[in-house]
Amino acid sequence: MAHIPLPLPVAWPGVPYPLGATFDGGGTNFAVFSAHAVKMELCFFDASGRHEVARCALPECSNEIWHGYLPGVMPGALYGYRAYGPCRPEQGHRFNPNKLLLDPYARQLHGQVRWSDVLYGYRFHSPRADLSFDHRDSAPAMPKGVVTDALFNWHDDKPPAVPWEKTVIYEVHVRGLTVRADRIPANERGSFAALGNPFVIDHLVKLGITALELLPVHAILQDRRLVTAGLSNYWGYNTLSFFAPEPRYLADGTLDEMRHAIRRLHAAGIEVILDVVYNHTCEESELGPTLSFRGLDNASYYRLQAGNPRHHVNDTGCGNTLNLSHPRVIQLVMDSLRYWVQEFHVDGFRFDLGVTLGREHHGYDPGAGFFDALMQDPALARIKLISEPWDIGPGGYQVGNHPAGVAEWNDRFRDDVRGFWRGDPGLRGAVAGRLLGSADLFNHHRRRSWSSVNFVTAHDGFTLQDLVSYGRKHNHANGEDNRDGSNENRSANWGAEGPTNSPAVTATRNKLKRAMLMTLLFSNGTPMLLGGDEFGRTQLGNNNPYCQDNELSWFDWELAETSEGKALLEFTRRCIAARRAAPTLQNTRFLTAASKILHGIPDISWFDETGSEMTPERWHFSGGRLLALRRVAADLQTGTVSVSLLLLNAFKEDREFSLPPPAMPWKLLIDAASAEGTGRHGGKLRNNLINVAAHSAALLVADHVTI
Repeated sequence: MAHIPLPLPVAWPGVPYPLGATFDGGGTNFAVFSAHAVKMELCFFDASGRHEVARCALPECSNEIWHGYLPGVMPGALYGYRAYGPCRPEQGHRFNPNKLLLDPYARQLHGQVRWSDVLYGYRFHSPRADLSFDHRDSAPAMPKGVVTDALFNWHDDKPPAVPWEKTVIYEVHVRGLTVRADRIPANERGSFAALGNPFVIDHLVKLGITALELLPVHAILQDRRLVTAGLSNYWGYNTLSFFAPEPRYLADGTLDEMRHAIRRLHAAGIEVILDVVYNHTCEESELGPTLSFRGLDNASYYRLQAGNPRHHVNDTGCGNTLNLSHPRVIQLVMDSLRYWVQEFHVDGFRFDLGVTLGREHHGYDPGAGFFDALMQDPALARIKLISEPWDIGPGGYQVGNHPAGVAEWNDRFRDDVRGFWRGDPGLRGAVAGRLLGSADLFNHHRRRSWSSVNFVTAHDGFTLQDLVSYGRKHNHANGEDNRDGSNENRSANWGAEGPTNSPAVTATRNKLKRAMLMTLLFSNGTPMLLGGDEFGRTQLGNNNPYCQDNELSWFDWELAETSEGKALLEFTRRCIAARRAAPTLQNTRFLTAASKILHGIPDISWFDETGSEMTPERWHFSGGRLLALRRVAADLQTGTVSVSLLLLNAFKEDREFSLPPPAMPWKLLIDAASAEGTGRHGGKLRNNLINVAAHSAALLVADHVTI
């Protein structure tokens, strides 16, 4: 074979670092970790990946790293491992050399998992379950690792390095974004090539997006249960390989396709953030398949139950939990992160179930070993780090309790903002805190307000359109009798469940969408917009379409061409532009009423509709649904001060606001009552008064006030 010399030459000792398959121009070094194996075989396959053509034992093991060098093995060679060792599940060991194992450091995959009972290390239907042993070879059903060569000319690519305070994140699925985009070549839709297409980049640039946050792009396993049901793991939170991109997203089958897309996005000033899943793997519980980590060293890679190591700890809800207390597992994750930064110029990461990454044996610890490694790594010092600050384990809700320097998804923002605009009582004070970066959660350890990643909608839950169109979830297509997904969405349909022809219901929904977009984009912190919300994307009430790789989840770009879609798109663009222009809306400090930079006026002030400052009695009034927030910020470049006034009316009737003293040269900048956002059909300033429509918001600004 062209990539593998046959017969295989005698393996040289090679070196234990770097791990994985490393080509040096004349051959390839292989290195893989296993603390408990007694022998490690390297297997090579023909070009189809179906037939094993050669194997050899790795000749050396140094510090629990098995390694060897084979001259003449070139890029393109297909390989996997077989690990020999004890099969004692009751002690946590599950070695079975009949099972071909994917290299955890494989940079590219060939083929895919072909579901079969042979993928399990035990006899799948045995009454002894995982205590039995399966002797069949799994290689024909397994994908293979591919030896790669990392040479790529990045030319003058430079990371956009967008400051946090200017960041606007757009969360999107690689495939779902473009698979229905007619202006992109058919063979590229749903791939990385499409991400770099001018159609996508033009849309993002015009909207004002600075960072594209991609749902998982690591290679995944399609769950057997979903495949059997005719569904698929669309979201991709089921990682098979932490170094290889999902093959379905490579239109031309090469890694360079992803690099080209990132380079084009960078040229447009757009950062790329990867949603990464290091909390668990696709091997499920102890009853799951043996594909990689389980067969290489189950007792090292996974957390096992104390006193009963046959069973996995399941803090993730996915059957297993990676053991981030083990130094080699920390190394695996850190090597993966550096790989994507150094070899693909990725600009940041969002850690799925980030609490799991901070778990030690005693529980969650913001000073856990992984966080210490993460925060000191020079290769990761410039990039954006975001955590999903919860998991399902004990003490798993840790919003605001991650290390300084790591931003966090703020679900308190989501819930309070949704509830306020739905008209729930007693949320005026809570929303006030969310508007200012949630200082109650994040103002410690010298953290900045950007630490709060604010969102109203995300991939997990309703879209913005569905949030105002459905009072309950409609997940029947998932095949779980509508039991999956959250039951409390803080949503309302405003008069009709789902699509409607009622002009009144539609008008209310549109105002609420605009009001929530304003709340999101005019809050201190880092805003994250769910892709497609800017033109009314719907999932028909499904709040958990993780298994829907179809038109239910894909972007319907025709919506963006409707009059309503165009109007919402333009409104969102104007809000993002207003945020970018107003110093008060992008301040990284936690503003306080004690600070005064403008003639004794506090940096922040709260008022009711009368223009009077809020009092404890007003804050505690459960029926309060009107609020005015004045913010003051200095423009250091011009030596002037900018002031903004955000007015919120969550009542079902129009309300008049008196503007607070002192009088300022206010200009109505954005008005949620009008599709254009200009105030043409909504509020107008008259005699220091302004009418704010029902279910609506207004933003006033006074620029260049002299200090």
